[in-house]
Amino acid sequence: MNKQYDYIIAGAGCAGMSLLMRMMSDPFFASKKILVVDADEKQQNDRTWCFWETAPDLFEPIVHHKRKKLDFYSNHFSSELSIEPYTYKMIKGIDFYNHVKTNIAASPNIEWRKTTVKKLVDTTFEIVATNEIAGIELADGEIIYADYVFSSILFEPIKTAAHEYHFLQHFKGWEIKTATDCFDSSKAIFMDFRVSQEHGTTFMYVLPTSANTALVEYTLFTEQLLEDNAYNEALKKYIGETLQIADYEILDEEKGVIPMTTKQFPYAKGNNIFIGIAGGQAKASSGYAFKFIQKRTAALIDAIKKGKDLSFGKSLKDSKGHLYDAVLLHVLHFQKMQGNEIFASIFKKNKASNVLAFLDNESSILTDLKIMNSVPTGIFLPAALREMKQLM
Repeated sequence: MNKQYDYIIAGAGCAGMSLLMRMMSDPFFASKKILVVDADEKQQNDRTWCFWETAPDLFEPIVHHKRKKLDFYSNHFSSELSIEPYTYKMIKGIDFYNHVKTNIAASPNIEWRKTTVKKLVDTTFEIVATNEIAGIELADGEIIYADYVFSSILFEPIKTAAHEYHFLQHFKGWEIKTATDCFDSSKAIFMDFRVSQEHGTTFMYVLPTSANTALVEYTLFTEQLLEDNAYNEALKKYIGETLQIADYEILDEEKGVIPMTTKQFPYAKGNNIFIGIAGGQAKASSGYAFKFIQKRTAALIDAIKKGKDLSFGKSLKDSKGHLYDAVLLHVLHFQKMQGNEIFASIFKKNKASNVLAFLDNESSILTDLKIMNSVPTGIFLPAALREMKQLM
């Protein structure tokens, strides 16, 4: 078997395109032959990514909106939150796709194929005394080889062990345009828990982009999805009753499901390297993935250039974050405390910037202890002891 490419990127979502963009931005990869495979041409504005950071990164040129303040609402605590030194940023999916595709068009070493990846080809046991190649099988049976395959594709449903948790962050959002000015675009509603909690942890998320346009999103952290119409009814009710907007039109909509699971995803199998959700880069307690994907893809680029092993796993901070995630999902799974009460207590008793650092797995031990002290010890300590035992 002979390799046809240096690298194959299987799946052109956030992770695959982020890795590709980092390759295109680095002269080291200018002579490398790279293949990108995805069944979708990425021509739809199918999602919005929001994240916070203290300094500009790779995708700063396509940031659609920035904010320094966020609103938090619940029946237990409500406040405007200053998030300095962070900036809260929003990127539209279509801007992300077009930005990367524009760079692809200017890169003769990159090929895009619109087709389905049937499976990864594990060559670990097919090459004697070495493991220096990986591959993919396409829908038509063609097999293509490269030095490395970076895959963000989940080929099978996520299966968890008895001691692991698997929640879903599921959401539907409407981008609306109002007849009159209704929004303050200098800030966003980060979480509004003043909605029914009958299904579990549920909140609204509002991202104004002008005085009369905003993305309004209904989000749940639960173990089951809802019927399609339930999302629409919740959005209508919130826009009409809470935001008190009667005259508006829906410009666009997005819908998605992100796994929130304590399952330990493999980072590699041979020279097949897993990225994105398939590589465990969605935070289990929040569903946030964009910044974790950026950290992972940046680390992979650094490792490739230095000739290091690409199968490296979690950092110490991410391992610590995994434990904290497991504790929260334990509490939610066994219904020991409602999610809206947990988040309200944490934001009430801590600086917003410290909470954001905590959610990014970048907080100090001192900050961790302060946040832990924000929630009932009688509920969270037994959960922590149980989850620590499971990880040992």
